[in-house]
Amino acid sequence: MTSNKADPEQNLASLEVVPSAPGEVLNSSEEETDAVFGAANAGGPKHRNVGWKRTVVLMMKTQIGLGVLAIPHTFDTLGMVPGVICLCVIAALNAWSNYRVGAFKLRHQDVYGIDDVGRIIFGRMGREILAAAFCLYEIFVCGSAILSTTIGLNAVSTHGACTAMFVATMAVATWIFASIRTLGKLSWLVWVGLSCIIIAILIVTIAAGVQDRPALAPQTGPWVPDYKIVASPSFRDAMGAISSLIFAYAGTPTFFPIAAEMRDQKEYLKALVVAQSGTTLLYVVIGIVVYYYCGTYVASPALGSAGPLIKKIAYGIALPGLLVTAILIGHMPAKYVFVRLLRGTKHLNSNSVTHWVTWLCCTSGSVIIAYIIASAIPDFGSLISLVGALLGTLMSYQPMGCMWLYDNWGEPRILVWKLKAAFSVFMIVAGTFLMIAGTWASVLSIIDAYDQPTGGSWSCADNSNST
Repeated sequence: MTSNKADPEQNLASLEVVPSAPGEVLNSSEEETDAVFGAANAGGPKHRNVGWKRTVVLMMKTQIGLGVLAIPHTFDTLGMVPGVICLCVIAALNAWSNYRVGAFKLRHQDVYGIDDVGRIIFGRMGREILAAAFCLYEIFVCGSAILSTTIGLNAVSTHGACTAMFVATMAVATWIFASIRTLGKLSWLVWVGLSCIIIAILIVTIAAGVQDRPALAPQTGPWVPDYKIVASPSFRDAMGAISSLIFAYAGTPTFFPIAAEMRDQKEYLKALVVAQSGTTLLYVVIGIVVYYYCGTYVASPALGSAGPLIKKIAYGIALPGLLVTAILIGHMPAKYVFVRLLRGTKHLNSNSVTHWVTWLCCTSGSVIIAYIIASAIPDFGSLISLVGALLGTLMSYQPMGCMWLYDNWGEPRILVWKLKAAFSVFMIVAGTFLMIAGTWASVLSIIDAYDQPTGGSWSCADNSNST
């Protein structure tokens, strides 16, 4: 055991699978004696098999997917300049939170998910609260991803089938691929998905810049882009837009299991810098360009902003990426429950019947609940605002502030310590405010969505008409 002042990267020489304490550093270099997955069994899944480059892709895919599709619309609500400022502020806050994930993991090697943070800091009740919040959050995001794939299928096929059938089909496809057992093996799908979604949104961005006018604008008469430098949204609308931006960055809770499956966790920071920088640059460029050329006629999701033909092309290319988002995020809560159920037993790293039955039950439960959510909440924008506000903030801000205070409470109270402590408290307070205000705004938006023509649960209506 070491003190808080020890360098985590220099104290990974020995492994003891014991409860964590502040400043404790355990070995993360050997898969055979991992503090989370235990002793590896020959022929079983190799969990610790993700290099730093794959880590970058996994980090970016947990963020780039659904959130980026709503960013131009949030700029329309907030205005161009306030939108960019809010985006950059949220990016900075989440970058700090994501950094805390890696630092906490190095100090507490028996951490697998955010629930372990609750256990270490708050005890059993904290663990169960964060465990429930994590599972709900990931399943809601999976449901949002499944919903977005049905928008894509309707757009490509010109509503070729009942939307409820599309939802069921995408849920089955999600379950099949989410049942791949390790992130190392799943990462090849993530490469494909990330490439597809980036190509699709770049096509829409370029098309928006060269088209005469956006698809949803009046098609006769003179046209001048009507973007707003500064808008004047109501408090409700502003909080809904900010919640969508939070959702665009709220991959933070998934960084815990990603870090746990890295071969060398000391490379976490390098992967984080690359992933966060690339994600933010893409968000800013997409948001500014698409909103500049589309103005108030920007669609949400943004792939419908550049005309019927581009809409079909973009959704056709994006569909694998949207499906991979559902697969990756559907995998996460299933993996969490699976590890928690079998942790410390021989079945966690084996190919036993117990292993497979437990794993398939976990993936089935995760995807079935996500399917119900995708079918029950019909409006894409309102759904991601709700998820971002209610659960994205709780998963990305408050626990990270508590993590810093827990690990550094015993340090000398010099000025630098006081500034860092004040910022940690700010993260807790700001996260709580955003969660309450954003949830209120999003719930009202969902209620309004049921009055629209595409509203209603398990509907056959074309949910791509408004995009």
